[in-house]
Amino acid sequence: MKEPATLYLLVGLPGAGKTTKAKQLEVEAPALRLTPDEWMIPLFGRDDPAARDVLEGRLIWTALCALKLHTNVILDFGFWGQDERSSLRWMARQIGAKSQVIYLPIDTVAQRERVQNRFIETPDQTWQISETELTKWRTLFDEPDEAELSDSLLPAHPPEYKTWSAWATKRWPSLPDEYA
Repeated sequence: MKEPATLYLLVGLPGAGKTTKAKQLEVEAPALRLTPDEWMIPLFGRDDPAARDVLEGRLIWTALCALKLHTNVILDFGFWGQDERSSLRWMARQIGAKSQVIYLPIDTVAQRERVQNRFIETPDQTWQISETELTKWRTLFDEPDEAELSDSLLPAHPPEYKTWSAWATKRWPSLPDEYA
């Protein structure tokens, strides 16, 4: 019997080093790496939040299919909210896969520098991010706690949803609700 596949959730703000870590893990694990930023510009030519949610839903669906085939998967999305992370951890468990939250913290000064350098070095692969956006996004970020990082406790889904999968299909509209 094959070892269960692992779903790696890379968590962090822009500039934290998520994609660099994902590329490293892609080789070490080995794992299928799904990074929305690498799809947005070729498909849409810009960063559009509505298109991004649809794209992420399809990438999550692809990840779940790969996990069922015992292929490790890395989702390099950032996952700012605990509910996002909890729903995906729950879905991974439903199909017999493991999950691991990998958090890459970054301080404000280093983040600003990395984001600016990334745009200067690879303007065709990223977007310019303003100081206002960085500040706002930091307030929206829900840092993972020890229970998430150790995969020891999975919180209950929000009461208005039947399952975590139902919550996830609301968050990512193109994700089929296969586990409701």
